[in-house]
Amino acid sequence: MKFFIDTANLEQIKEANDMGVLDGVTTNPSLMAKEGVKGEENCRAHYLAICNIVNGDVSAEVIATDYEGMIREGEALAALHPNIVVKVPCTADGIKAIKYFSGKQIRTNCTLVFSPGQALLAAKAGAAYVSPFVGRLDDISSDGVELVEKIVDMYTFYGFTTQVLAASIRHTQHIIQCLEAGADVATCPLGAIKGLLKHPLTDSGLATFLADHQRVNS
Repeated sequence: MKFFIDTANLEQIKEANDMGVLDGVTTNPSLMAKEGVKGEENCRAHYLAICNIVNGDVSAEVIATDYEGMIREGEALAALHPNIVVKVPCTADGIKAIKYFSGKQIRTNCTLVFSPGQALLAAKAGAAYVSPFVGRLDDISSDGVELVEKIVDMYTFYGFTTQVLAASIRHTQHIIQCLEAGADVATCPLGAIKGLLKHPLTDSGLATFLADHQRVNS
C-alpha cells in the first residue's frame, strides 16, 4: 500500500519524505488555508514547492464547482508539473470533468466519495484515484473502512484500474484497517504514519539491549 501525506505543510512533507516511505501528497483548500496560502498564484507556487520535495503524485484540488471552471483550473494545475493529479469533487460536473481530463491524459483524483455508486461513476469516467472519506463516515456512525472494502471488491470484480485512495484517515488504526481492506493508497496525517512505529515491546526491548550493552562495557 502506498503512503501519501495529507497536508500542505512543507516541513511535515519533508519529514515524511526523509523517512523514505512517502509516495505522494494530497492537499485541499482547507489544508492550504491552514498554512496561510492565499491567492491563485501563491497556491500554484506552493504546489510546485511540494513537487520539488516529493518524487510522487501530488493531488491539487480545483476550487470551481462548475464544469467550465473545473476544466480551466484543472488544465492550469496539470501544466504546473508532471506529478500533479487534478483533484475533482464527485458531482455531476465533476464526473463530466474527469471524463474530459481522462481524454486529455490528465490524471484525476475523484474526492468526497461516500458511496460505492459514486466510486463506480468515477471509475467509469476514468479517474486515476478515487478517495472514499473514512473518518467523515465514521463521524456520522457509518463505517468508512467498510466502504473502502466494498470499492476495492467492486473494482477487482469489474477490472477497473482506478486506485482506491483511502482519505480522511484520523489515526494509525485506520491505516491498518484500510491496509486489510485492500486500499491501494492511504493518505494520512504525519502523526498517524509515525504511529505505526510505536509498540511497547520495541521500546522495552531497546531499553534492555542498551542496558545490557552498558553493563558489559562499563
